[in-house]
Amino acid sequence: MAEHNVTVESTLRALLEAKKYSALKDVLITMNGADIAAVFEEFEETRIPLLFRLLPKELAAETFVEMNPDLQELLIKGFSDSELREVVDELYVDDAVDLVEEMPANVVKRILAQADPQMRREINEILRYPENSAGSIMTTEYISLRPNMTVDEALSRIRRTAVDKETIYTCYVTENRKLLGVLTLKDLLLVKSDEARISDIMDKNVIAVHTSDDREDIAQLLSKYNFLALPVLDSDDRMVGIITFDDAMDVIEEETTEDIEKMAAILPSDKEYLRSNALDLYKKRIPWLLLLMVSATFTGMIISRFENALAAQVVLTSFIPMLMDTGGNSGSQASVTVIRSLSLGELEFSDLVSVIWKEIQTAVLCGVTLATACFLKIVLVDRLLLGNDEVTILVAAVVCATMALTVLVAKVIGCTLPMIANRLGFDPAVMSSPFITTIVDALSLLVYFTIASALLFR
Repeated sequence: MAEHNVTVESTLRALLEAKKYSALKDVLITMNGADIAAVFEEFEETRIPLLFRLLPKELAAETFVEMNPDLQELLIKGFSDSELREVVDELYVDDAVDLVEEMPANVVKRILAQADPQMRREINEILRYPENSAGSIMTTEYISLRPNMTVDEALSRIRRTAVDKETIYTCYVTENRKLLGVLTLKDLLLVKSDEARISDIMDKNVIAVHTSDDREDIAQLLSKYNFLALPVLDSDDRMVGIITFDDAMDVIEEETTEDIEKMAAILPSDKEYLRSNALDLYKKRIPWLLLLMVSATFTGMIISRFENALAAQVVLTSFIPMLMDTGGNSGSQASVTVIRSLSLGELEFSDLVSVIWKEIQTAVLCGVTLATACFLKIVLVDRLLLGNDEVTILVAAVVCATMALTVLVAKVIGCTLPMIANRLGFDPAVMSSPFITTIVDALSLLVYFTIASALLFR
């Protein structure tokens, strides 16, 4: 795809330099809006308004939606009022809401001024919903049918109103805004009699969500049932909009990105990497780094506490990195697995005992395997091959016993903390690799020196 965009970009540049605008337009109208937006990002900002004005009205709106906010703002500032009105008129309500949320106040004022009264009212209505709610990502543009309509009347209504709807495949049957049923365009086309009533062919068992529901849960629901759209009801069970699968995909992408950032000890950001400057990245990274640095002082305190023991058996120091790394990796494996299962709704807090038991069993198998491999490595490599006489069989036993216990402790902590965090209402992704690693590092040293004290310093 990247190579294709490069080829298209070079073609467009050549036509632009030669001022062959008719040929340039012919190339652009064969492309998808998302691809045009991607190619436009490679052009100088001074060229983009000219290229954009070559696009037909509908394609221009599709392209505009796919552009990053910086380019959108650039174009809006260069639009005349009539040009801006044409673009806004072609936007679906949910796309217009996204645009308003991304733009600075002075640009938002211009956008709303050029929107027709109905769209302006719908935009303001959606903006009232909480940021992560179903209401904030729904669109109010859907096909609504009446139960007493005939199939012929329903098809006529779809033909009249479809041009302004985001999806027409799924149709909703309502009466006084109360959701009664659902049917698809396929259902209508396959009915043998055009006089059949909608109430006789609609599916009355409708899965619906409410405006206050969490948008991530809605996205998972669409994925679970493979729906193209879900109806959204208000607190009085009146239908106010729909959520389409493309909006759900955007939510999943955003939530996944946010989880990855949290698991890497970074505060979530809504900016793309290349649009973020060094100061932006600094602000997102430094809080967690400071916290983890302070928490890591406990590791130093433990080492200081056993300083005399280390002085007596200096060889023990060489195995500390291996034990800490193994513990951190083991805890991270468990935490990532549990966090992912929690996000997919596969685990509940009531499953905690089962999860701990499963991780204990896994830890025993992993711990024994690692301890055996570690013992062979210490005896064959450190003692025999490298000739280190300080590495005795007893030292190897201490290291290997610590290895097995560290894996056990790490996996139990790694699976438990995310579930407890989720139970308390926190994002389980916070209890991720860096946080787990810091805790396990301290505990692995405590286990190490406790075993060493018991076996080597009696």
